[in-house]
Amino acid sequence: MNNLVSAFIGALISLMIMINGTLANFFGNYVSTIIIHIVGLFSIVAVIIISRSKIKIHNQIPLYLYSAGAIGVFTVLFNNFGFSILGVSIPLALGLLGQSLTSIIIDHFGLLGMKVDKFNKKKYIGLSLIILGIFIMTIS
Repeated sequence: MNNLVSAFIGALISLMIMINGTLANFFGNYVSTIIIHIVGLFSIVAVIIISRSKIKIHNQIPLYLYSAGAIGVFTVLFNNFGFSILGVSIPLALGLLGQSLTSIIIDHFGLLGMKVDKFNKKKYIGLSLIILGIFIMTIS
């Protein structure tokens, strides 16, 4: 089930890049990023109201965990920049490469409180396939 949900998330990210990039073509990168996040805020507020979830504030969590919102803003903004020049597939493929490399580093060193999962040679195969795919997609 988790694999299916992850594949669905991948499809949503592709749609998101296309829709966000198109919106950026109309409004510009900065205004579209504001619009995207305001709509996102209203969407999650609606989900919270419908699900009757409670918002809990925790004073004990590390301050850096709140940076996820800023990371989301910059992810949308940089994808919008890339979309206008590269389309959907190249930013998505490069994003996958960046996610893979970053997650391997986080896992290998156990950064940010994650369980250590040392780098092994099998991961070279996955990274090589991603890099090869990007290379093939970019040569015209």
